[in-house]
Amino acid sequence: MTRSRRKPESAGRERDRDGPRRGVVEGAAGVHRMPEPLRSLSGLPSLDYADHFTLRTDTAAAPERWARALFGDVPGPAERFIWRGLLGLRLSRGRSPETVAGWRVTARGEDWIRLEAASWFLAGALVVRAPRGQVTLGTFLHYRRRPGRAIWPPLSAVHRRLAPGVLRDAEARVRTTRTPDEPDAAMS
Repeated sequence: MTRSRRKPESAGRERDRDGPRRGVVEGAAGVHRMPEPLRSLSGLPSLDYADHFTLRTDTAAAPERWARALFGDVPGPAERFIWRGLLGLRLSRGRSPETVAGWRVTARGEDWIRLEAASWFLAGALVVRAPRGQVTLGTFLHYRRRPGRAIWPPLSAVHRRLAPGVLRDAEARVRTTRTPDEPDAAMS
């Protein structure tokens, strides 16, 4: 029997002088494993769940542009099923400068944007940070009622499996589309 050897996910990706390869997504789950600067941006009264995923990239864009590349202007069918159907999140309908994929834009800074949505049993925040050389997606939840503790854990496993691909797909969208005020998507 022959064994096939799979190349590591990061094989062939550009090596950065600082260590990690570009294109590799690193992440961690757990409220206490969350970097404090990112955790402080959650805006929630307390945290019951938190994770973050970071993609090192040479693609530069504003945080809102990254958020729209990650989630779109309006939620797609899969997002609607999960966010509205399973989690009961109240999302805005239609395109708006005040929302990203139905999540309200509730705060922003020079290199970050926070999106929030809530249901009767949980409140959620998505934080997208885009400092030079990387983009980070942070997911934060506060369980308002017992169903949140039962529903989110199995969904969180799927979320953590999908998040790295969502970041890579967003990077490809940012690279291939330009906004009128951004002359070049790649950093010089």
